[in-house]
Amino acid sequence: MENEKEISTKLEELLQSAHYTKKIEKGTFLYQEGMLANELYIVQSGVIQISKIVPDGRELTLRMCQKGDLFGELSLFCPSSNYMLNAKIVESGEVAIINKKELEERLNQDHSLALELMKWISLQYRKTQTKFRDLVLHGKKGALYSTLIRLTNSYGVENEEGILITIALTNQDLANFCGTSREVVNRMLGELRKNNVISIEKSMITIHDLPYLKTTIDCENCPINICNIE
Repeated sequence: MENEKEISTKLEELLQSAHYTKKIEKGTFLYQEGMLANELYIVQSGVIQISKIVPDGRELTLRMCQKGDLFGELSLFCPSSNYMLNAKIVESGEVAIINKKELEERLNQDHSLALELMKWISLQYRKTQTKFRDLVLHGKKGALYSTLIRLTNSYGVENEEGILITIALTNQDLANFCGTSREVVNRMLGELRKNNVISIEKSMITIHDLPYLKTTIDCENCPINICNIE
């Protein structure tokens, strides 16, 4: 169920022309909301969490970026030139860095390349839009169930018991994806375990009844390149 990268060959060539690479350490931030946005990043290794802090202090996780992913793109051609999201390192690794100003100049000169990047950014927007749709239409339950479905598409491996999500997640991690509290997620996960929809062992979740999750939130069966956690 691994999700294929959507970046076109031409855009991939541009991204590989990054200016330099940087080691990243777990628990640190590559950038935070409000910081000057003068670089874009491509993950070479490791995992980066892209999130937004809402006014009451809760954290809403929007993306989990891994090898081959581009992030920081929302700052392109933005007059404010400040990052609107946070990029936290959850697994140490390395990123390649592209200078924002030089990339903008190149996009101005190569319209076909600019179109490719616009298509890619549009896809990221559609992913975020569907996440908010599930949250608005179905509340906290919709957010959690949608997150579990997306996790199966990004990290799911089928076995005789169901679909194992091959990334360890704490209840707080899941709460961040849903923009809610850990206590609320604890209760909803408990209900799912009681009904044998899921099981959890050492922070690893196995989905036993994926159709139940999809039916409950009126899943539209979006393509995997839209319905994923990346």
